[in-house]
Amino acid sequence: MSTAESMAGTAGTLGSAVGTTEAGTQDERRTPGLVPVAESLRSTERRPPEPPAEAPAPAAGRAWAFWRLLGSELGLTFRRPRNLTMLAVLGVVPIVIGVALRLVASEEGMGGLVQDVVGNSLMLTFVSFSFLVLLLMPVAVSVVAGDSIAGEAGAGTLRYLLAAPAGRTRLLLVKYLNAVVFAYAVTAVVALTALLTGLVLFPAGDVTLLSGTTISMADGLLRILIAVGYVGAGMAALAAVALALSTFTEVSIGAIAATMVLVIVCQVLRAIPELGSITPYLLPSKFTNFDAVLRSPIDFGSLRDGLLAFGAYIVLFGSIAWARFSGKDITS
Repeated sequence: MSTAESMAGTAGTLGSAVGTTEAGTQDERRTPGLVPVAESLRSTERRPPEPPAEAPAPAAGRAWAFWRLLGSELGLTFRRPRNLTMLAVLGVVPIVIGVALRLVASEEGMGGLVQDVVGNSLMLTFVSFSFLVLLLMPVAVSVVAGDSIAGEAGAGTLRYLLAAPAGRTRLLLVKYLNAVVFAYAVTAVVALTALLTGLVLFPAGDVTLLSGTTISMADGLLRILIAVGYVGAGMAALAAVALALSTFTEVSIGAIAATMVLVIVCQVLRAIPELGSITPYLLPSKFTNFDAVLRSPIDFGSLRDGLLAFGAYIVLFGSIAWARFSGKDITS
């Protein structure tokens, strides 16, 4: 009996050990992903609460990227020796015109345009616009706007610009605004150099308008400012034409030449009396409407018609540029 009892006790001990081992094994083989409550509480106590994340501001980020890209484009444009040379040449032309008129004014019997300029220094600004707005100023604007897309494609940098989170529409808008700023810079350079040259070579004072009315010098300066805004808007419309042509080629000189050919063809068509019915719809025909400020009162109707034509050209050729550039396969 003692032996039997001993064997029974040993079996019970073994059974208890096996049960304990199985229970431990079951604890170790608990289902993955399920964490005991006590362990979860300990983990929570060890980890400090994370601060709430700030809401992202994608609109502000996009706006900052846009202005940064525009600033970069403006910096490149106004640092290029070619563009600075064009601005310098345009600044010299009013000086040459002023000196030439001053020399001619010494002769007797001169009247008309020469007499108007010699009589007042402010008139040299309007004379300079009349000489430059039909050819040299369009050349300068066409070079920058025509090179905007085609130049990047020809240099092989266009696809890298599009690889950045800029977007085609945003890049096209930046290129156009860059050309518009340069167009107004061209206009301001011509006006400023002509104004300073006129003040040095000719007397300052009251201005006699084309209508024969005399206005004060302050009023004359205000009219120059209006003319600068109008001529700049015309150059901005021409920049839209050059930008649209720039999206159709990878050779910038092609877009520049095509823009200038259009300007010259329009000038030729204006000179044909039989085609007078289409003259009001030609862009260069509106460039010289700035002379509306030389009438008393100012012919705002003429200025309004010109600005509407400029706006129509900007919308039309801007849409063409966007449609072409947004669906264009960029291979360079």
